[in-house]
Amino acid sequence: MSFKTDLALSIRSIPDYPKPGIIFRDITTLLGDAIAFRQAVDELVKPYVGLGVDKIAGIEARGFILGGALAHQLSAGFVPIRKKGKLPHETVRMAYSLEYGTDEMEMHVDALKPGEKVILTDDLIATGGTAEGAVRLLRQLGAEIVSACFVIDLPDLGGRKKLEALGVEVRTLVEFAGH
Repeated sequence: MSFKTDLALSIRSIPDYPKPGIIFRDITTLLGDAIAFRQAVDELVKPYVGLGVDKIAGIEARGFILGGALAHQLSAGFVPIRKKGKLPHETVRMAYSLEYGTDEMEMHVDALKPGEKVILTDDLIATGGTAEGAVRLLRQLGAEIVSACFVIDLPDLGGRKKLEALGVEVRTLVEFAGH
């Protein structure tokens, strides 16, 4: 038996978090709902079946949850992209822009081979600073980025356009207006 749900209804909206005027889109409620979680993973995987994807790169932290599920479904490896200082082996690092300042992310130097087909994933695309940094980091190691996929897009913040300007196809499942 197959069930389908409106994924937007399974995402909790928290007003004024982390600061006044922001509506935080929390996917932990989607992850906790077996039907919604399965549907989200199935919908994210569907366009990539049969493309010979080698790796799924997930951005810390919720991108790890989605990325692990996508990697399993596509019989691909998983590459964690972490905040600096969290990985135990030799790494490559990339600075990226945040709403207020910059930070750095890293991955192991041997996480992928040049030319491998990679899908980048995270729970949400907002301003695109983190995802843009991840794209640049993956390309630094020679990855062929097939696509970037997210559960949520906040189109008013322009992240999708930022990735598309880098030549990356972007797929999302749900859009929310505003912040």
